[in-house]
Amino acid sequence: MGIFSSIKEKLFGKAAEETPAGTVTAEAVKPVTADVSATPTKADVSATPATAGKDAAVTPAAGTETSAAPVDVAAIMDAAVKKNGQKLDWRKSIVDMMKALDLDSSLSARKELADELGYTGDKNDSATMNVWLHKALMKALAENGGKVPADLLD
Repeated sequence: MGIFSSIKEKLFGKAAEETPAGTVTAEAVKPVTADVSATPTKADVSATPATAGKDAAVTPAAGTETSAAPVDVAAIMDAAVKKNGQKLDWRKSIVDMMKALDLDSSLSARKELADELGYTGDKNDSATMNVWLHKALMKALAENGGKVPADLLD
C-alpha cells in the first residue's frame, strides 16, 4: 500500500468513528424503498419527474445506493492533532499532517508520496517539494471524496 493510500485510509477510515456532530454519514442515510405492489393512481402517474416540474422531489429507485457524504478532512485532522498532543500545523505542513496521522514523515516517505502524486520537480529541494506535496495532497483528497477547506485548495 502506498503513502497516499495510507493517508486516505487514516482519514476516510476514521470518518465513521470520529464524525463530528452535524456531519452526515453513509450509515445515517437510509435508502428509500418503493412499494412495488401498490398500483399507481392517476395522480402518481401525472407527477413523474418528467412532468412534475422543478419543485418535485425525485426519490432513488428501490435497490439503488445513496452516495456517502464527503469526509470532513479538516475535522478529522483537527481531532488527530488534538489526540497527538504535539503542536502541529497540518494546514500548512505536510510533515505535521503526516505526524498527526501517525505516518512516517521522513524525507524518503515524502519522496515516495511525491512519486505517487506525480511530482516532477527536484526532490532534493525539500522545501519546494513539501509545499507542492501539501497542495497536491489536498487536491487529491478532495478528488477522492474528501471535503477540504477552500483555502487549502488554492
